[in-house]
Amino acid sequence: MQSIAQIRKELEEAQEERESLLQLYEQDARKGVQNLVAKYRREQQKLVQERERLAVMHRFEDKYAAYTYICGVDEAGRGPLAGPVVAGAVILPEDVEILYLNDSKKLSAARRDQLYEEIKEKAVAWAVGMASPERIDEINILQATYEAMQDAVAQLMPAPDLLLVDAVHIPNVTQKQVGIVKGDAKSVSIAAASIMAKVTRDRIMIQMDELYPEYGFAGHKGYGSKEHIQAIKQYGPCPIHRRSFIKNFV
Repeated sequence: MQSIAQIRKELEEAQEERESLLQLYEQDARKGVQNLVAKYRREQQKLVQERERLAVMHRFEDKYAAYTYICGVDEAGRGPLAGPVVAGAVILPEDVEILYLNDSKKLSAARRDQLYEEIKEKAVAWAVGMASPERIDEINILQATYEAMQDAVAQLMPAPDLLLVDAVHIPNVTQKQVGIVKGDAKSVSIAAASIMAKVTRDRIMIQMDELYPEYGFAGHKGYGSKEHIQAIKQYGPCPIHRRSFIKNFV
């Protein structure tokens, strides 16, 4: 008779044959074996639920399946007091499965990093565009966001023929657009774009923390936390602060 440790190793390494092994070990009365079986049954159920959730998030991609290259577009960083605004644009294959894809704000940093790499690997095309703090001050945050989105979309090859956009309508692009309120939680394409934008921007702000450590950018990523506002009052603005956003603090 196999030990529980041996059964655990067998189940860990099993792929296609795992179900037959679980059925076999369901007949084993040992409590440790039954706990292992229950663990894997729970994981199976969670996987079923996750695939059901993703199926719902494919509804817009399914609705517009007549289009060849459907592109999700989203931004990160409209609200912070410092740093660029970054837009992501992602075209996913029709039949792609990327488990746990979701609105980037609902994911841990570790999960976002993992998904960022998976999206890069599986996407038909992806790109990020950005607008600098200076550009934000010059033309305002909304127009700067549009420019970042235009930049991201323009980089894609192949070019998309439909844009699914989180809430806004991007001016001066030729593709048909569908605006979806809270689209990063409703569309796999927009969710993927939100992750590419968020991870890119967070990494930029971590780099900026090395240049300007007194502001704590690695922690708050430029948002208006109490500590960040206090640092602005104490040290004044640095080159990546949005002057139009911090007028009340300097």
